[in-house]
Parts: sequence; structure tokens; C-alpha cells
Amino acid sequence: MGSENELNLSIEDHQVTVENEPELSELAPSSELAPIAAPQDAEVEAGPSDDVTASEPEAATGFAGLELRRQVFDAVVESGYSEPTSVQQQVIPHMLAGRDVLAQSQTGSGKTAAFALPILSTIDSKQRSVQTLVLAPTRELAIQVAESFEKYAENLKGFSVLAIYGGQDYEHQFRALRRGVDVVVGTPGRVIDHIKRGTLDLSELRCLVLDEADEMLNMGFLEDVEFVLEQTPEKRQVTLFSATMPGPIRSIADRYLVDPALVTIEKKHVTAESIRQRAVIVPPKEKANALTRFLEAEATDGVIVFTKTKDTTVRLAEQLIRNGFAATALNGDMPQSVRERTIDQLKSGRLDVLVATDVAARGLDVTRISHVFNFDLPHDAESYIHRIGRTGRAGRSGEAIIFLTPAQRRKLKLIERATKKSIELVEVPSADAINAMRIERFKASITQTIADKDLTLFKDLIGQYAQETGKPMEMIAAALAEIGQHGRTFLVKDRPKRARDDYRDRDEGRRGREDRGGGAEFGKRPRVLGPPEPGMVRYRIEVGRNDGVAPRNIVGAVANEAGIESQMIGPIKIYPHFSTVDLPEGMPKDVYQTLQRAWVSGKQLRIRPDRGPGQRDSGGRPGGFRKGGKPGGKFRGKSDGAFGGPSGALGGKAAAGKKKKKKKKHRKQ
Repeated sequence: MGSENELNLSIEDHQVTVENEPELSELAPSSELAPIAAPQDAEVEAGPSDDVTASEPEAATGFAGLELRRQVFDAVVESGYSEPTSVQQQVIPHMLAGRDVLAQSQTGSGKTAAFALPILSTIDSKQRSVQTLVLAPTRELAIQVAESFEKYAENLKGFSVLAIYGGQDYEHQFRALRRGVDVVVGTPGRVIDHIKRGTLDLSELRCLVLDEADEMLNMGFLEDVEFVLEQTPEKRQVTLFSATMPGPIRSIADRYLVDPALVTIEKKHVTAESIRQRAVIVPPKEKANALTRFLEAEATDGVIVFTKTKDTTVRLAEQLIRNGFAATALNGDMPQSVRERTIDQLKSGRLDVLVATDVAARGLDVTRISHVFNFDLPHDAESYIHRIGRTGRAGRSGEAIIFLTPAQRRKLKLIERATKKSIELVEVPSADAINAMRIERFKASITQTIADKDLTLFKDLIGQYAQETGKPMEMIAAALAEIGQHGRTFLVKDRPKRARDDYRDRDEGRRGREDRGGGAEFGKRPRVLGPPEPGMVRYRIEVGRNDGVAPRNIVGAVANEAGIESQMIGPIKIYPHFSTVDLPEGMPKDVYQTLQRAWVSGKQLRIRPDRGPGQRDSGGRPGGFRKGGKPGGKFRGKSDGAFGGPSGALGGKAAAGKKKKKKKKHRKQ
């Protein structure tokens, strides 16, 4: 197990309170704007110039008083908003004046609009060169920011924005950059790749935004951010947003920002006394069954289940649907229209269970949410606070339940310190509790049907049947109830309990996958690496200790460029001139090529299968690869892949078949 600090819960910085002021769903690009009562009251002083500012004849308030470009202001008003959030009120004037800004602001405070609106109000759409670059730590955030720019610029003729990130087809990005775009939003690795290729020209850059800088630091992108800053013109505006201000972030600000305006937004909280927090220790393979039992045994209304990966949202939602729950997945891969429709269904009660990632559900405000399940351990304390804050709204009570594996048991104390509140340790609901709830619901459904439905026809039919057969009414009712079960068992039984030591032993192997390479929350790596685990392949990358690389740099590069979830990354071993990393077998050809070209600490990875001591030969070669480790033959794999497609963990395992045994070749590294 890692130390307490490795959970990355930022324990001491959080209060016992949970942010609970009304937020709009980030699913709508205009969500970062605070709700207002009467947008039609805002008056716009129009003029012939494209740069005419929006104002009122008298003392202007809200967005009307921020001197935004008319077309941008109109887009805001058309969205139904005119009262800026605190961060927007403070940042927008400084950015319009061309001043550098250093802003400490939490996720959900409206920071995207805080920089997007002034950028759109000063941009020259006729220039056809990149005028603004926004660096974001993840592809999901990059897409979200780009969508926000499109929403706020819907009235600007000729404006274009492009999101660039790992895992996306290069050719699409090349074509867009050749045509010319005004704003580029991208992850550090892919941005650097385009800079080195010469396909991203920053010579005319006027503004650089560093969004969620502390998250980029946590993911190992600090050197990449500094590299990008070095490529920008000397005279350019820099705006840096960060939820926290650790030393490295302050160092970047001191070095690259010129006399910045300092903006600090205090979070508004309300005491989370209305939220009951519980935790359950459950082996990884039993999580889905445990979730089903909780949903059956408790009186729930709307439910949000948080998972770490997009793949898990889909798999878990499908399993819940098979078990009879009205559930669906919500993740960053879903089109905007589908996401909006999903939220509407949750609000209206047509949907009961939403299985979502943190990014997809950030800012979600649905008052009927009674339960929040942390199916996977959150990345940090801030994520946990935001998750449980989705329940207990509008004066209602709420339930927050977190699933911990036996290997994560010690994390419970850290979460309690993060919230300054005791968390009750409970067991998975028993069969007796589930059966009692099933019986209660069965009786309630009978009562409801008698009250709401016209049963004359069926009453007459059953009377006729009873008269013809002589069967008692109780027997007929029981037969109808059995028919209604459609072959499903009505009462459940408890599974035989396994010994705790058995759980602990079985979880040791999984602990490695969860504790290594999966981000700052997880445990320490083993000092000596044995052969790769079954289903994993060890790769060599040409960047090492002498290049200043750290495990988090490699995790960040692989996660963002290849699109593989961090928990799928195995042990990382760093040597002076190179490093090794274990990845799931079955790597697709395009992913392999992407990783070969990816940059970390100023060097290309040039990834290739490692042939060091303990490494398997052809039997461990990733599926779809020919001898020598180069991408080749047709890929075939299992379903439920880490890349969102029908393909194993990294594209799936190679096609099943007999493999010839070869003697292991041992070479000195």
C-alpha cells in the first residue's frame, strides 16, 4: 500500500462541507454561466463595428457591464444568462485589457467562460492563424472547452476552433491546421507533437491559457508546459487557472507571467450534514453484484454511479439493464444531443440510474438524486467532494456510498480526513434485506394497480376460470404472480461467505494493477520487476533517468496519447538511458505508431517490445504484431477494451490458438 500522501486526496485542504450551490450541467457548453431571471431585460447598444461592446444606457450590470463584443454578448443572452460568476466577473476585465492573469479557481466555478468570452471579444477572425492556444490536461476537458468556444462564438462569422489530443486521427488535425484556425485547444503531448512536426505555428499567438495547471502537474506535464511556453512569442498574454497553487505552478507563474493580476475565488460551501456517507469493502469482481444489492435493498430515487473509465460506464449500465434497472451510461464519447437527452430523462424520472465518469457528470444538478455510488475510488479529494455533492440538494437528504477493495481499506481514513466527517463502514445488503424490500414492493404494486387500473376485464376472466376449474382464488393469484416473474427467481439467497484472508490473497494481484501506473493516489512500485503478468507485454521506451523522466510523465503520455486508462498501465522501471513499461497485450497498429512518435521530457518514446531478462518472446507479443514487435497482421480481440471498442484491454488479445513454446533468451540489459 502507498503512503497517505499517495492517495492524492489533498487531505488538509478540504473542509467538512460540500459545494452545494446550484450548478448547471457541463453537458451544455453554456453551463458555466450562472442562471438568471430575465435575460430580456438586458439591453444591447448595437453599432456598425464588429467590436461594438454591449452596454446599457445607464449603469450596466452583469455581462452587459463587462464590455464584451456584441456578438459574444448576444450568444450569452440567447443562452438565458446575464449574471457572471465570481471568477468571470474578476477575470474578464483583466483579459480584455490584455493583462496576464493568475487565477486560483475550482472546477465548476465558470472558468471556461471566464477566458473564452474575452478571447472571443478580441480575436480577429480574418487573420487565419492560431491566435489562442489552450492547454488542457485531458482529452475530455479539451473537447469540452472547444465546445464552449463554439457555443459562445455562434454569432461570430468565420471563427474556427480545433481540439487536438492523443488518439485522434492526425490527418483530420493536419487538414484543419492547414486551412487555418483561430483557437487551438489541446493536450500537451499532442500540441508538442504538432509543434515539432511544424504543423502548428505559434508565431502569431496572442494568448495562451493553461487550464487546470495543477492537474497537468499531477499528470507529469510540467516539462511539456514549459516547452510550449518557450515556443510562444515574447509578447503574448498568459492566463493560468489552477485549483491549487503548489510550488511548481507558482514557479511557472513567476517565470512566464508578466505582472499578472491575481484572482482567488473562495469556494462557497454548505455543511454536508444532510448527506449520509457509508463505505463497503468488496472485492473488485463483486462490485457489480454489490451495487445491484444496494439498489434493490434501499429506497432510491435518482441514482448516480461514478466510475473511472468510459468502458466501465457502458459495461456496468448494460449489466444493470439486464437486472431490470432503468440505467444508462454517460461519458465523454456521447454526442452532445444524447447527453442532454439523458439528463432530461434523469430529471423527469424516465431514467433512474446514471453510470458516469467524473468529467461527464461534473456540474450536474438534478434535485431527485437520492444516492451517489463511488463504484471506483475517486482520483482525489476534490473529485470525491464533487461526487457526493450531487445528492442532498434543495433541502433533501442524500446517501453517498463508496466501494473499496480490500487493498484500499486504509484509504477510508484518508477520505474521512478529507471530509472531516466519519464514514460508516457497512456490509453488502443481505438476502433477507433484499427479500423484505421485494415483498414490500410486490404488495405496493398490487395496491397501486387496484387503485389506478380498470380491472373489470381480468376480474371477469379470472372469475370464469375459477368457476370452470374450481381452483381457489389464492392459487390463481399465485399463478399470475409466477407468470409475471417471467422465469426470474423472486427471492434471493446469500452467497457463501469467503474468508477475509481469501479476499486479501486474491486481491494482491489486482492491487498491483490498481497501485502502479494509475496516478498519484496509488501505492509504491515494487523495486524488482519480475516477468510481466499474464496478458501484459513489457515495452522499452528511449527516455530515462538522465532525461529527468518520472513515472508520472510516462503514465501521462501513455494515457493521453494512446487513450489507455491509467489503471491499465503496469509497472514502470526507469534506468539511466531508457525505461520499461508493461502494457496490455493486443496493442493496435495505430496506437503503437502513436506511442512511437510521442514525446516525454523532450525525447520521443520510440516504444518497442523489450527483450530484456524475463521478457517473453513471440508468445507475449501483442496481438496484431509480427515478429520483431512491429505492427502487422489482422487484429482480433475480446470485447470491452480500454479504448472503448470491441478489443481487450489495449485492443484485445491475439486470436486464440496454439502457441509454440520457445526457450526464454536471457540477455544482460
